[in-house]
Amino acid sequence: MQNGFPPPPGAKELNVGVIGCGVMGRGIVQIAALAGATVYMADSREGAAQAAREELLATFGKLVEKGKLDAAAADAAGGRMIACTGLDALRPCHVVVEAIVEDLAAKKSLFATLEGIVDAEAILASNTSSLSVTAIAAGLQHPERVAGFHFFNPVPLMKIVEVIGGFMTRPDVTDTLLALGRQWGHTAVLAKDTPGFIVNHAGRGYGTEGLRLLNEGICSVPALDAILRDTAGFRLGPCELLDLTGLDVSHPVMESIYRQYYEEPRFRPQVLTRQMLAAGALGRKVGHGFYRYGADGKKEAIAEPVQASQRPESVWLSQERPELAERISVLVAAAGVQVESGARPSDRALCIVTPLGEDATTCCVRENLDATRTVAVESLLDLTRRRVVMTNPATGAETLAMACGLFGATGIPVSVIRDSAGLVTQRVVAHIVNIACEIAQQQIADPQDIDRAVVLGLGYPIGPLAWGDQVGAATVLAILKNLEHQTGDTRYRPSPWLQRRAMLGLSLHHKEI
Repeated sequence: MQNGFPPPPGAKELNVGVIGCGVMGRGIVQIAALAGATVYMADSREGAAQAAREELLATFGKLVEKGKLDAAAADAAGGRMIACTGLDALRPCHVVVEAIVEDLAAKKSLFATLEGIVDAEAILASNTSSLSVTAIAAGLQHPERVAGFHFFNPVPLMKIVEVIGGFMTRPDVTDTLLALGRQWGHTAVLAKDTPGFIVNHAGRGYGTEGLRLLNEGICSVPALDAILRDTAGFRLGPCELLDLTGLDVSHPVMESIYRQYYEEPRFRPQVLTRQMLAAGALGRKVGHGFYRYGADGKKEAIAEPVQASQRPESVWLSQERPELAERISVLVAAAGVQVESGARPSDRALCIVTPLGEDATTCCVRENLDATRTVAVESLLDLTRRRVVMTNPATGAETLAMACGLFGATGIPVSVIRDSAGLVTQRVVAHIVNIACEIAQQQIADPQDIDRAVVLGLGYPIGPLAWGDQVGAATVLAILKNLEHQTGDTRYRPSPWLQRRAMLGLSLHHKEI
């Protein structure tokens, strides 16, 4: 930076200020001190900085006991943590990171005060998760030295930090923070100053689409969670995740990003969570949300109806999508049931269709099948842990029993859902991929960084753009086009990034020159 200030990350004389000594602030202090920075800790609450320092020293001691931290390194890091009694003590700092309440006026006021204390070249970084960096910097004497430095909780374990440049931020400021984040042991990714940045933006697809499926009455809460855990590989289903984070946190974020993007349909929340929030059904923290929780915090199981089961005489598989039919034929053969080879099903056959972004009804009518004997099945992603059978409004009870008997013959659980364009997994995964494609299209972040941020920040099994490549960009595009056609909802309109790469046979990571 100008005049050699601040020193490069990792330099012995690097002084970092952290304002706000709550859970997030303490985490930032921990990784900075362990990486060699001298950290000045400040908090508006009397004694909070000293208490946070003592708590961190205790944490270092526990890490030493477990063999995860060298005793000498712990002692050295402890010596580099300085508890301050006021902001004036931050005068030597080269970088100041605020981790105070998520309030625009409070952050602007704090930075305005700091401008009268720290050097004019010192970087002022905000750990904001939802506020505009440009708005925080507006009105300051030097808005060009303000940037976002967004960590995730718990900071020492969540190895991702978003660096956000505001409208006036100098490139060397974000470059310095990127290098600093990496030197502190995190994956640092650069993002534009847009609502949600990368992680909270990309995360809009999972919960909102899951809630939409519930709103449409397609499946139950436990079925939704089980399907997305077992077929897509998510650690938690969307309802489990919302219960964990708490609707007092999650629903306002959904509303905020939806409003900030001028009611972009892709981010549309659902009425259900607003009603639950009003009722105080916040999730695990209060003992009930989508699920109920015991005194020990464990989730109480919700009993699902037991489906009747019987073996079909034979199965007829639609050949509209041969590659999907082939995957299902393997499951049918494993159950020891004959697959009919005729162009039309026999009078006793169980008829199976494999939609992409369509409902069972549409497939059934298009192929002129007997709707009472027809079901659809999920044929994408993992079929080894759970099978998903989708009825149409005319599906008979005996037909459903045969489908459950067929796909549960090897002991694999079977979930039954009502007719839905795109079933469950297709809809959710395609929506996630499409949002990530639009983030890339808007150049909010580098395609590789989008995937890194989502995997590390949200714990998804794979980055969304890599997921799109794995499924096939053309397949994702087909799902979205059919969803948009069947629902009439522009929520599913494909991103140009996806459309063009699907048409050209390019990876979703491919960037134009």
